[in-house]
Amino acid sequence: MTKEGKLIIFSAPSGAGKTTIVHHLLQKMPKLEFSISATTRKPRGDEKDGEDYYFISKEEFLHRIAKKQFVEFEEVYSGTFYGTLRTEIERIWQKGKTVIFDIDVEGGMHLKRKYDGQALAVFVQPPSLEVLIERLTGRGTDSTEKLQERFAKAEKELKYAPQFDIILKNYDLETACVQAEKLVDDFIAD
Repeated sequence: MTKEGKLIIFSAPSGAGKTTIVHHLLQKMPKLEFSISATTRKPRGDEKDGEDYYFISKEEFLHRIAKKQFVEFEEVYSGTFYGTLRTEIERIWQKGKTVIFDIDVEGGMHLKRKYDGQALAVFVQPPSLEVLIERLTGRGTDSTEKLQERFAKAEKELKYAPQFDIILKNYDLETACVQAEKLVDDFIAD
């Protein structure tokens, strides 16, 4: 049996800056280790299997769901699944580290409920939906159809913010990173 540790959950709509903040924390805080999610989507850009995500087939994903190997999962976009494998959390806790997540809003809510006393759930709030749309469009990685899907999802996700332990406003990335460091430091020291 693995000694249970703590989890830090960073959730936000796509484009709010959660990934950048999580990468900043990982560079600054050696006590943290990133929880790699499994997904059925194809790698984007220079993403690597086992580093950015565990890229698995839809069939394999469904098989693992049936075997109850996920602590949380969902079909984020039609036909595209994301989830957190139980073995991933245990692997990090065995090293004596705190698990940090960069996860969509609904996944974050599931983890917060499941690990209530052990988790800090942070919602990264963008300045506005308009700024979020500009950021997503500026990435140039998604088709117009995919962007529309992301915008609709973001609008819905912003309504979940009050259900998180903390709302971290990302109006200025540098400030948000410093605030995130303090939040995480205080939580780990607790």
